[in-house]
Amino acid sequence: MDSPLSLSTAARGRGAALVLAVAATMAALFLVACGGGDEASTDVAGESAGPSALDYGSLGGEIRVDGSSTVFPISEAVAEEFSKVSGTHVNVAFSGTGGGFEKFCRGEIQIADASRPIKGDERQVCDGSGIDDIIEIQIGIDALTVVVNGGNDFVTCLSVKQLNQIFKAGGATKWNQVDPSFPDQNIVYYYPGKDSGTYDYFREQILTNVYASQPYDGPTSSEDDNVLALGVEGDKYAIGYFGIAYFLGAGQSLKAVAIDQHGDGNCVAPSAETALNGTYEPLARPLFIYTRESFLKERPEVLGFVNFYLDNVQTLVPQAGYIQLPEATLQAQYVKLEGFLP
Repeated sequence: MDSPLSLSTAARGRGAALVLAVAATMAALFLVACGGGDEASTDVAGESAGPSALDYGSLGGEIRVDGSSTVFPISEAVAEEFSKVSGTHVNVAFSGTGGGFEKFCRGEIQIADASRPIKGDERQVCDGSGIDDIIEIQIGIDALTVVVNGGNDFVTCLSVKQLNQIFKAGGATKWNQVDPSFPDQNIVYYYPGKDSGTYDYFREQILTNVYASQPYDGPTSSEDDNVLALGVEGDKYAIGYFGIAYFLGAGQSLKAVAIDQHGDGNCVAPSAETALNGTYEPLARPLFIYTRESFLKERPEVLGFVNFYLDNVQTLVPQAGYIQLPEATLQAQYVKLEGFLP
């Protein structure tokens, strides 16, 4: 399906309010994580601040972006700002990370948003289509967040083993099977669809890589994280997971679950600080965009958009609810563009 995924009315309203709801929270969290060091600029750059100045105002054409629903709010914000300084039309949609890579490898889009690295078999598909010049750009960090209903008064922390029991095929179906102190109530699941990079990342970190488990396959999955958030909000005994931005955008209607990685009682909550200092494991993860060398060489609007993305990523990523890159990591992304800039 080539058109953007449609949102329900309620979900679209939530999406429109997301940036305002999370921007101040994430900015404060990032300053805590950095020990109160240098403050990031709050201004969106209208000309290149990277290794070489680009004249964004001279750019036209059209760019199609698709993929991760986690990265979607960031790319959407970048596209909106880019349209203010250039004549390029940028269409941003979300069909999930896997869906985005499928379109990218078919040559249908110029930018693939991804909440996990591209897989070997996906690269092979691209290679088979003559797309063998892929460039990966990291644009932020996410603390993938497990959430329960805001009225849930019995779950505050879950171990990786307990998460495995909840989300594996043939696992727990009632809360008291996870912990005898929990109520004898059915677990209600909301989780990303199979094309989602969030689904893939969670499956690997909680199910297949740790316990060689297969994931639960039920009816309440969606590629739209807004739909998942609304689902968990609507049921006291629900549980779900998605990017931290969608948790922050929900306010008190959702509760984040701390993660006990080793089952030793050391529960760590998702935040900018814990994602950056390495304690929120195994659910802290990088976020990416992917493009092609040929696009950067031959389509100046794509080069301009990617460079503009990096010029403004430290401002727009926290505004979208995610975590800024360490400066050294950001500069490493600029290096990848050096050979293409005038």
